[in-house]
Amino acid sequence: MAQAADFQGMSSSPGRRLLRRTGAVLAGAPLLAGFLHLPSAEQAAAAPATAPAASEAAQDASGPVSVSLDRVTPGVVSEGDTLTVSGTVTNTARQAVTDARVDLRLGQAPLQTRSAIDGVSRRTTFQNGVDGNPVGGKYTTAFDRLEPKVSQPFTITVPADELGLGQAGVYQFGASVSGRTADQPWAEQVLGIQRTVLPWQPEDQGATTRTTFLWPLISEVRMTAETGSDEQQSPVFLDDSLAAEIAPGGRLDRMVALGDQLDITWVLDPDLLATVDAMANGSYEVKTEDGRVVAGAHRDEAVRWLAKLSAAVKDEEVVTLPYGDPDLASIAHNGRNVSGTLNQLKEATDVAAGTVWTVLHVKASTEYAWPVEGALDPAIKNVSTSAGADKIITRSDSLRDDLAYTPSAARPIGGGTTAVVADAWLSTAFEGDLARAESSTLAVQQFLGQSVAISQQSSRERDIVVAPQRTPSASQAQAMAEALTALGNGGWAAPQALADAVEADPDPRASSRVPPASAYPSSLRKKELPREAFEQIAQTQTKLNNFKVILSNEGRVVIPFGRAMNRAMAVSWRGHAAAARDYRADVKAYLDDLADQVSLIDKSETKLSGHSATIPVTVQNNLVQGVEGLVLRLTSTNPSRLEINGKKYDEQPITVSGGHSHSVKFTTSANANGPVNVTAQLYTEDGRAYGRQVSFVVRATEVTATVMLVIGGGVLILVLAGFRMYTQRKRAAARGEAETAAAVAGDGTADAPDAPEQASDPGPDTSAESADPSATGEKVDR
Repeated sequence: MAQAADFQGMSSSPGRRLLRRTGAVLAGAPLLAGFLHLPSAEQAAAAPATAPAASEAAQDASGPVSVSLDRVTPGVVSEGDTLTVSGTVTNTARQAVTDARVDLRLGQAPLQTRSAIDGVSRRTTFQNGVDGNPVGGKYTTAFDRLEPKVSQPFTITVPADELGLGQAGVYQFGASVSGRTADQPWAEQVLGIQRTVLPWQPEDQGATTRTTFLWPLISEVRMTAETGSDEQQSPVFLDDSLAAEIAPGGRLDRMVALGDQLDITWVLDPDLLATVDAMANGSYEVKTEDGRVVAGAHRDEAVRWLAKLSAAVKDEEVVTLPYGDPDLASIAHNGRNVSGTLNQLKEATDVAAGTVWTVLHVKASTEYAWPVEGALDPAIKNVSTSAGADKIITRSDSLRDDLAYTPSAARPIGGGTTAVVADAWLSTAFEGDLARAESSTLAVQQFLGQSVAISQQSSRERDIVVAPQRTPSASQAQAMAEALTALGNGGWAAPQALADAVEADPDPRASSRVPPASAYPSSLRKKELPREAFEQIAQTQTKLNNFKVILSNEGRVVIPFGRAMNRAMAVSWRGHAAAARDYRADVKAYLDDLADQVSLIDKSETKLSGHSATIPVTVQNNLVQGVEGLVLRLTSTNPSRLEINGKKYDEQPITVSGGHSHSVKFTTSANANGPVNVTAQLYTEDGRAYGRQVSFVVRATEVTATVMLVIGGGVLILVLAGFRMYTQRKRAAARGEAETAAAVAGDGTADAPDAPEQASDPGPDTSAESADPSATGEKVDR
């Protein structure tokens, strides 16, 4: 809360504390407050700051009735205008308020400084004298009774010449409710008030302020690295929430519709355009919460939005951020020393303009860098320029000036780099929840008041830039548009392109010193991507580099993964650390899965039944495209027992069509029996191992040459032994025949042959014995 009577940054005086303690009032406090409302030049030019604590000099008049100002038209009053103020009063107490009256109140003199304008809305309690005098007369709204917890609308219309305004300037303005309560029925008192400011321009002052308003079209990351196997490579989205933003009435739809009617500079994230363009092609897919992937169903919304945007930006100034809107501060503080991070940023910048041209057919400038909230330090400057930007959009609460007036935006900061210093008060005017009419009205009036105050600081023409929040809501965009429309209708400011603001002559008195790292806001630093994020991105890039060299059409993989790694560095991950980690992990896991689609098929134990044989090894390619540039190496862990093509290992080049497998045969030779461990490994042509290694056992079951000689010698001995037995028996048979012939000749019985042997005749009890030794291998009965 702000001090009720003091100017921002000044404490209550001891005199006023004494007056409060003694209870003698109330006459001296407002006068003292008026004196304290005169700030120094440095305070006048300072950026927005947190207001002081609650007032010690305020009346107890915050009261039981709340007042809202829902509409003030026109926002800037000129001669001949009729001011219309609409709002609502609500009795928040438990007792009724009687004789209630709504008054319009105006300050007696213009507010002298921009900080005084900013301080008006910070006070919450009523102060006699400080909160101005009621317009009075018939320009009030009366209520006989305000019931508890009941709201009543009011509208007051008053001609400008009845307001009693004097010289041109910005006046404190508000609506108050007076009435009687059950606690004090005898006295009317102010029971509630709402303040804002009312600029008064009785005549055309001449356009002394040229204003550039940036209109950002940026959203969250939606696309993953995953794509379909079709020719168009249908992308896979994290969800389908973007459809709501581009649908009629959605945030991005309103941004385009409103921007089309304004003099603005469009600031685009190419990733958003590419995402909507993928939706417009009609072949995108979406992940569901239960893990399924379903077809996207919002092609028509995407086609309509792109057509609407194309018409809006035609012949307009367009600035593109690097692809994915990378977080420059996170890179500068945590990622620049991680290998490959700056290359990622450079690539994101290189593809930005081409993406905008492909989708919208307009040329976009890539000369600008826009760190988060315009906060700048030397590291952010260096990182911004390393990607090719030579203009950095910063803010006046980062690059501060000690001047009594607001200088022009452009100023040199060394190394050929220009800082485009957006005005902090104007740039932050539309933050917060502006869905309620009152909040929107107060934001518009603050913006207009600050703009008028700039024009009245000096008769010199100046160039002012407004850089609002990156992703305005629909209600914030509506308030911005209302303020810009009023600005265009006024006579004190004129719209200007960003390029013209940059080319304007810089103010030599304006600060051009980049603030040190110690000045960078800790609240912003806490939300930065950590070093681990950039290390994981670097690991994924290394994996991608190893994978792409084997592909016949590497673009199908390199492009979607390259853009996914750009998105992994996006500003939109601030405040969503867990989701950012999941995204990076999913990108890496999907790349690992693709790389694993090219692999060796496992082998079981192989038996080598001969001295030499061929061993097949199979490579499986489950990718859609073919792979090439691979080498398959088969290695024996024991080459003295098993050789691969006469050596320890052998290699063969591999080419496999998409969706096919290919077997490669290696010639092997066994030198000894037994098992041998063999490994198969794929390598890229530059010698890096690819994929997992496959190991299997080759078991040699055939004998060696020495054993063959021994067995051959044994067989020869057996053959010779058999031949000897044959000849011995043949000689024995010949002797037997000779002896028989001699016996026959001696007894004269030669003519009487033996009776034939019958099958039933008994054989001899024992076989005939031989005096010769038995042959080797021959079975002998004993």
